[in-house]
Amino acid sequence: MPPSADTPATRLATRLAFFAAGFAMSCWAPLVPFAKARTGVDEAELGLLLLCLGIGSLVAMPVTGWISARTGSRPMILLGGLGMVLCLPLLAASGEAWLLALALLLFGASLGTLDVAMNVHAVAVERASDRPLMSGFHALFSVGGFAGAGLMTLLLWQGLTPFAASL
Repeated sequence: MPPSADTPATRLATRLAFFAAGFAMSCWAPLVPFAKARTGVDEAELGLLLLCLGIGSLVAMPVTGWISARTGSRPMILLGGLGMVLCLPLLAASGEAWLLALALLLFGASLGTLDVAMNVHAVAVERASDRPLMSGFHALFSVGGFAGAGLMTLLLWQGLTPFAASL
């Protein structure tokens, strides 16, 4: 009989994945005005650039679901998380609109990968449990969002450059 998907370690890992996804995603929000100023785009162009994040997510999500169903969610969670960590400084440093678009596509793909894979994992953990867990997992995404936006804002307020704050 295979080991249960519902252990203290798997619940903690799932909670941390949701927290990390919310944290990394919300770190981008305080950087948007800096990215707009650095690239010199107007509001309409910025709106189009921001669509790249969603496009990256939409492209990555079905691929991630397919891979996670065959190989498990853990590798995809790690890949998505690593991608977000590596892309955040690129978002903070991109000085050309096309570079920002590329960084947003990659960031979005990483976010989409992490989002699908952590939810696949969360479903397995909840199914193995005798109680509902999903709302708690998703609550930690929101807590991570508050923490990420708050920390990034604090670092920028303290005078760090967007690149240094993103590191």
